[in-house]
Amino acid sequence: MPADPITAAQLFERFFAPHYPPDALADLASARSTDANPVGNPSILAQIEHAAEVFARLAPGAFGAPDLGLDFSDASVHRLGAALTRERRDAWLAPANRARDADGAPTRSGAGEPPMIVTLVTHGALYVGACVARNHGGKWLVRRPLWESLVRLESRAGTGDLAIFQWWLKALSDEEIGRGRLVDRYRTHVEVPTFDAEQLPIIAAGDRRIPRLAKVRYDTLYKHLRAHLPELRSVGEDFPSPERFEEMGFKSMEFALLGGGRMLLMHGATAEGVHLFWLDASGFVKSAYYPADSFPAHVVQVEGEKIRVIVPVRGETQAHEMLWWGA
Repeated sequence: MPADPITAAQLFERFFAPHYPPDALADLASARSTDANPVGNPSILAQIEHAAEVFARLAPGAFGAPDLGLDFSDASVHRLGAALTRERRDAWLAPANRARDADGAPTRSGAGEPPMIVTLVTHGALYVGACVARNHGGKWLVRRPLWESLVRLESRAGTGDLAIFQWWLKALSDEEIGRGRLVDRYRTHVEVPTFDAEQLPIIAAGDRRIPRLAKVRYDTLYKHLRAHLPELRSVGEDFPSPERFEEMGFKSMEFALLGGGRMLLMHGATAEGVHLFWLDASGFVKSAYYPADSFPAHVVQVEGEKIRVIVPVRGETQAHEMLWWGA
């Protein structure tokens, strides 16, 4: 019989909970909301930084990836997230990498070395948090134990308290392992909100209106853009291929210039849902897809810094909101 799926909750209970102070484990909600450094003791923050630096130095060996390049850059988080594979996780969970008691349960702190996965994740959470702090001005909200610490990030999207330890647990679960979800969360909650979109070159005046394209094919899209936005020289190498674009079967395509003309948003409905494409002066940047009913039509609203995408799903309305340069 196949093994039961490994969930984030199971990972926590089996491997991490034994290493928590009893009072913190008894009331996790309180531990996760209580400031463990109310007087701002710099030595505690130094402990966090030291743990992050230890991870940066030792993780390449633990991952079997000497070129992992953990230099505290955003790009290093992308490399780290891509390295979280099922094979590596399962090796860290293997009995040889776990200290267990006579009943087969993980030993508690002090009765042996922590399992490999505990050491990697608790230090890795602090490493990713340090990347947020160093690159984007994030501020540590210290918790007990230290790996439960949050990072408060203020951006044009608002203020968010990032629970990075939880990101790791979810990314290592069977539901997400190998899907790059640690990177997705970092991009969504850190890189996108702090992106300096004003540095993008202007393609065309933001008040230019580009008419709707009723008959959507790759060739008609190309001609439409050439006629109404000739400043955009190319859709870019990463835009869907002509074959893939035709397969999508768009019913129509609409256009909006965003950010004072710094980006072009193209959006259209297919039989299965709604696709959005963001292009800057160099072409394709990113895309998004939302499953949706074929009727009524989706709506895209541009309001200041944000975009709202409204789609019908099983007869009900769903709204997705994001900054204008995309999710």
